[in-house]
Amino acid sequence: MQKLDLAKELRENAYPGRGIIIGKSADGARAVAAYFIMGRSENSRNRVFVEDGEGIRTQAYDPAKLKDPSLIIYAPVRVLGNKMIVTNGDQTDTIYEGMDRQLTFEQCLRSRKFEPDGPNYTPRISGIMHIEGGGYNYAMSILKSAEGNPESCQRYTFAYENPLRGEGHFIHTYMHDGNPLPSFEGEPKRVGIEGTIDEFTDMVWTNLNEENKVSLFVRFIDIATGKYETRIVNKNS
Repeated sequence: MQKLDLAKELRENAYPGRGIIIGKSADGARAVAAYFIMGRSENSRNRVFVEDGEGIRTQAYDPAKLKDPSLIIYAPVRVLGNKMIVTNGDQTDTIYEGMDRQLTFEQCLRSRKFEPDGPNYTPRISGIMHIEGGGYNYAMSILKSAEGNPESCQRYTFAYENPLRGEGHFIHTYMHDGNPLPSFEGEPKRVGIEGTIDEFTDMVWTNLNEENKVSLFVRFIDIATGKYETRIVNKNS
């Protein structure tokens, strides 16, 4: 698979929806994760990321304007021991609780499917990062409808063992803007990971569509020590 320019992928897609990027820094020393949300409606755009323990959650920027919280208020990032979970919905909790009972990442998601927001049937995208003993691996998942038909749920899991330095994978909910919104297709995209946490954060935020971007979370985790740095950027601030 060709390695893509992440900045170009973001810049040329006005509405990828919600996106997860997981990989390894160019120096090979850090595990890298990013999660962003976008919105077209007032309800979707009325959000910010806030820290919640070792993870984050979404909350309404203006509580008076919050309409339906069911699919927009959730914890995108949670930490369970040496694992970090990042998803685009409340399946973060499903994975956390399942892995706490020794289920695998894939087994945890068997109880979930795409979001009930027809006609889009937004895919549920999820990632799990595992850092232990100086080693690092990650996996990504997408649960999607059958080409927009909600009668069938299609489940894909992609696992990356000992990922290469300066590379990562990018998965997002929608191929591009549209009505209905077309679900992501194929494997997570192979992308380059470059720069410090601040340089990487700035690159992602700058290249997301100015009108539609809402919030961004970025974390760099030292693979040797488990210590991490986090950046949160909110359009509403």
